[in-house]
Amino acid sequence: MAAWTSLAAAMLGTTALPVMAGTPAAASYDERPAKLEQPTAYRDYERRSVDIPMRDGVKLHTVILVPKGAPMPKGGAAMLLTRTPYNAEEMTSQHASGRMAISLDGYDSAPEVVAEGGYIRVVQDVRGKYGSEGTYVMNRPFVGTSLNPTKVDHATDTYDTIEWLVHHVPESNGRVGILGISYDGFTALAALVNPHPALKVAVPMNPMVDGWRGDDWFHNGAFRQYNLSYIWEQVGTRDNSNKYEVTEADAYTHFMRYGSAGAAASAHGLDQIGFWQKLKAHPAWDSFWQEQAMDKILAKAPLTVPTLLVHSLWDQEDIYGAPAVWKALKPQDKAGNLFLTMGPWFHGQEIERADTLGAVRWDADTGKWWRAHVLAPFLAHYLYDKPMDVGTVTAFQSGTNRWQTLPGWPTAPATAKLFLHADETLGFDPSAKEGTVDYVSDPAKPVTYEPRPNKLVGYEENPWPTWLTDDQRPVSGRPDVLTFTGPVLDKPVTIAGTPIVHLTAATSGTDSDWVVKLIDVYPDEVPGDRAMGGYQLAVGMDIFRGRYRESLSVAKPITPGTPLEFTFDLPPANHVFRAGHRIMVQVQSSWFPLYDRNPQTFVPSIIDAKSADYVKATQKISVGGTNGSYIALPVVP
Repeated sequence: MAAWTSLAAAMLGTTALPVMAGTPAAASYDERPAKLEQPTAYRDYERRSVDIPMRDGVKLHTVILVPKGAPMPKGGAAMLLTRTPYNAEEMTSQHASGRMAISLDGYDSAPEVVAEGGYIRVVQDVRGKYGSEGTYVMNRPFVGTSLNPTKVDHATDTYDTIEWLVHHVPESNGRVGILGISYDGFTALAALVNPHPALKVAVPMNPMVDGWRGDDWFHNGAFRQYNLSYIWEQVGTRDNSNKYEVTEADAYTHFMRYGSAGAAASAHGLDQIGFWQKLKAHPAWDSFWQEQAMDKILAKAPLTVPTLLVHSLWDQEDIYGAPAVWKALKPQDKAGNLFLTMGPWFHGQEIERADTLGAVRWDADTGKWWRAHVLAPFLAHYLYDKPMDVGTVTAFQSGTNRWQTLPGWPTAPATAKLFLHADETLGFDPSAKEGTVDYVSDPAKPVTYEPRPNKLVGYEENPWPTWLTDDQRPVSGRPDVLTFTGPVLDKPVTIAGTPIVHLTAATSGTDSDWVVKLIDVYPDEVPGDRAMGGYQLAVGMDIFRGRYRESLSVAKPITPGTPLEFTFDLPPANHVFRAGHRIMVQVQSSWFPLYDRNPQTFVPSIIDAKSADYVKATQKISVGGTNGSYIALPVVP
């Protein structure tokens, strides 16, 4: 030791000094304080982290941000609550700033609305996630269903949370609003089941509603295998610390390597995950899905809390949910509590800058306009009794790129038939010539949902958020994609509602997927926007798994070679096909790697299909005459 001390002293050019009495031992030597105190005097808010007890004793971690330094509204400030599985601490400290609006500048918050409105912001971790105690169950089913043997759910937890808040936040005026996006939109809807009397307003944005019909997990029976990574990370650990690891830069290569979604899941450890086992066990729309579909649950009782549903017209994750809740609840909404916004956004873009969506320009920041003219006055009306001029439906009309205030939705029934013709044209009159247009679907060479390389889901430097507005020209020339194109329009065609596919088709296989796209084809040249020349913008597109043609809850094989009708909805659209544009319809049988491949052989479980099950199939689309295929469009006269 003495030699080392002398050597160190020599290297430093100093005389070795003896160790003085009172110097900390090496094992306890640490320059950090025992507890770091964050200076807060410069903040324009006070931050409180509390653990709120629920009725069963489980404590849920909750962050409360109370504005300070500005006059408190008379009678106190209203509280805006979000319940999330995405880390309340992080969501309330997005950036290192002493300003509340900057700290909230991230997921779910619409920070300028929160800060300028003088709200107390409350964000809570749901059971089993991050700082909260208890167990985690994906979209925890409600008490009273066969899927939940306990006495707690998101509705009871929300009720207990609000009860605590109104008694323990003295700056509050006793009124609470709830808002959230995606999963947090689902928890906002859950708050409407037996709501607390202090809950005065709800804004579910892009909510998860029915995971089988058209939100995160399936679309009409086709499995969204891209969500394997989400399931692994979200359910596997309390803090999402274990990541779904891949060795391929291209998701196409990744999923083709394993063959089926089940094989990919097993190789990546998902067989340990309870929710994955439930997905595998319930590939059809059976009672498991129906009992937890939020539109069905909410339709059982009158809506008593004023609610603004927010839908993104190009929502790449939850495009089914908000319109489904609107459709289920509005007919019985005698009190006028239900409102709807439909914006030209991807999933959650309403709280971001939203003047573009991929290559498409909207001529203005549509998110900023909506927050200022709809969200802010809506919340202030019900939480502070301020006047409000918000229509029942606020809808962005793409094509003309303008906001509309409408008395209801849809504004037109889907009665105008757009027929597919034998020469691969389109028309609102059926062609006299009957026949089929054929293609061969090969699972070994599936049609991609966007050009390769395909990245897994992500929001940083990833095309995932905007893929629904991708140019469809890259697949238009494929021999396994049928492209039907209408004439150049001499006058606009306006649609406002849900297009309905009526596809009459036969397959040589015993199962098949059908993907149908309704497309706006831009003129070959667009003045002032050369990138849009000839662009093929999908106005609505979706997939249907053929085995559910007769019943969504029971899979049945398709009779080979027999023309059958497959009917399904495309997502709602509020669009004008302008004069000089053309309408296009594309039909294909795969949408990979977003959805798992249909083997085109009927097997009990496509998720666990074997390599021998995947076969080529000849697909014949019936056109012309009374049995020809068409899309029923909600054309506005």
